[in-house]
Amino acid sequence: MHVRSMRHARALRASDPFDAMSADICNIAAALPRLAREAPDRVAMRCPGRRGRDGLARYDVTLTYAELDARSDAIAAGLAKRGVVRGTRAVVMVRPTPEFFLLMFALFKAGAVPVLIDPGIDKRALRQCLDEAQPQAFIGIPLAHVARMLLGWARSARVRITTGARARLADATLAQVERDGADAGPQLADTQPDDVAAVLFTSGSTGVPKGVVYRHRHFVAQIELLRDAFGIAPGGVDLPTFPPFALFDPALGLTSVIPDMDPTRPAQADPKRLHDAIARFGVDRLFGSPALMAVLARHGAPLPGVRHVTSAGAPVPAEVVARMRELLPADAQFWTPYGATECLPVAVIEGQELEATREATEAGAGTCVGHAVAANTVRIIAITDEAIEHWRDVRELPAHAVGEITVAGPTATDTYFEREAQTRLSKIREALPGGDERIVHRMGDVGYFDDAGRLWFCGRKSHRVETARGPLYTEQVEPVFNAHPQVRRSALVGLGVRGAQRPVLCVELEPGTSRAQWVRIEQELRALGAAHAHTGGIDAFVRHPRFPVDIRHNAKIGREALATWVAKRFPALVPRA
Repeated sequence: MHVRSMRHARALRASDPFDAMSADICNIAAALPRLAREAPDRVAMRCPGRRGRDGLARYDVTLTYAELDARSDAIAAGLAKRGVVRGTRAVVMVRPTPEFFLLMFALFKAGAVPVLIDPGIDKRALRQCLDEAQPQAFIGIPLAHVARMLLGWARSARVRITTGARARLADATLAQVERDGADAGPQLADTQPDDVAAVLFTSGSTGVPKGVVYRHRHFVAQIELLRDAFGIAPGGVDLPTFPPFALFDPALGLTSVIPDMDPTRPAQADPKRLHDAIARFGVDRLFGSPALMAVLARHGAPLPGVRHVTSAGAPVPAEVVARMRELLPADAQFWTPYGATECLPVAVIEGQELEATREATEAGAGTCVGHAVAANTVRIIAITDEAIEHWRDVRELPAHAVGEITVAGPTATDTYFEREAQTRLSKIREALPGGDERIVHRMGDVGYFDDAGRLWFCGRKSHRVETARGPLYTEQVEPVFNAHPQVRRSALVGLGVRGAQRPVLCVELEPGTSRAQWVRIEQELRALGAAHAHTGGIDAFVRHPRFPVDIRHNAKIGREALATWVAKRFPALVPRA
C-alpha cells in the first residue's frame, strides 16, 4: 500500500464518527453497530414493494438501523458457513430491494469482495467481465441463475445463492442463509485500509467494462469527501436513483428511500412515482443521473422540500440545470460533481455557478466542473495515448492549455482487476518527499484550468478529432450546436486517420421535428459553427434518427458506433488516404 494513503485512511478513521470498538477497522459497514445503538428505530431504508390501485408503490418494506445491522450480521454468519468469507469474490446480481442492501452490508462485514456488473450492458461484455472476475460465489435473483446456467456465466462459482423463495439452480436461498446465521452476533471483520473491498465494473461506454478494484480505504475516504463537499448531516432523507450510491447513506446517517423505477433506464422513470416518494417521506436529498434530472425537469412539478440535489455520470445540460433550479426552493443547492468510477468525487460545482458559465460553454469553452475537492491534487498533462510509468516523464501544462486530466487523492483507485494493460495506461507512479509514493489516475478526459483555478471538462480523450488544423474536443464543439432549439443533441466524430481526420457533426433532432426541416436546420447549424474559430471548419452535418447511448446513464453517447455508422452510410465523407 502507498504509505501516504494509509496515513490518510488512519486520519479519516480518527475523524469519522465510527464505533470506538471498530476504530481500527476500515470498513464502510463499521458505522452500522453505532447507529443501531444510537438510533435503533430510525428507518435506514424504505423500499417500494408492490403498487396499489393508483399505480403508486406502497413502500411497506422498511429496514431500521437495528434491523439492517442485525440481519446483515446474520447473513454474514450464514455466508461464512457456506465458505463465503474474507477475500471471497462474490458476484451480486440482485435488484435494489432490501435483499440487495442487506447482502451488500453482509459481504462488507464479512470482508468478502462483492463484484458488481451492470446487468444492462451487452451480454457478451457481461460474460467477459464474469470470466475476468473469476468469482467463487454467485448471488442473484432467479432470472440471473437461469442466465448463468444457459449462458455459462461464472463457472468458477462454487457457492450459488438465490434471492428466490426456492433454491432452484442454486445451493440455498438467501432466507436460508440468514436463518443459518441467526443469533450469531456481530460479524464485522477487522478489515484494513488496503484490503480489497469490492470490484466495480465501469459502464463500458468507451469499450469493454473494466473491473475497478476498490479498497476499504477508498470507500471510507468517499464517505468523508462526500460529507464535507455537500455538507451532509445525519438525519436527512435521500432518494438515490442509482442503487450503489444508497450504500453510502447508512454510513452517513441518512434514510434512503429507494425509488420505484428501473435504475438501468433512468430516462424512462415515471416522474409521478418519484414525486410521490419525495412528498410522502419528506425527501430532502436527491441523487440521479442527468437523464433522470431531465425527466423531472420536463415534468415541471415543483420540489418544495428538496434542499440538496446531486447529479453525476455525465455533464448536465445547462437547460436542465436552469429548469431544476426553478423547481427547487430558492435556497436549495444543485451539485454536479465530476469524477468516475475510478475516482469520485474529483471536483464539484453548484448550479448557480454552473449557470453563470453557460454562455461560455455554448461559445465553445467546455463545461465548467468547478474546483477540485480539497483532498485531491488535480493536474493537466500533455495528451498522449501511450502509457506513462513515472510522473517524472509527464509534461504538465499551464492554465488554459487543454490536456489530459489527472488526479491523485484518497479515492483514486490504483488498479483494474486482471487488466494489467489498462492499469498501465491509466495509472502513473509518483515519488513523494520522504520516500513515499502514490498513484496518479489518468481520467481519460481532457480539460484545462482557468485563471480562477476552476476545472473545465472538454470531453473524452478517445473522442477527440485530430484534424489537419489541430484537435477538436467534443465538449467544446457540441454545445455550440446544441444551442439550436430543434437539436436534441449532437455528436462530433472524426473520419480518417488521426492528424488528417474530417470532423463530422451527427445531429439528433427534437421529437416532432419533420424531415423536411432538415435542410433549413443544417444551414442554421453551419451559421452557428461559422461564428466560432474552432467550429468554423466543420462542413459535414448528418442527421441520425436516434443516438446509441450508454445504458446506465442514458446520456453518454456512443460516438464510436456513430463514427462507424457515418462511414458506412456516407462513404464520400471519408477522406482518401
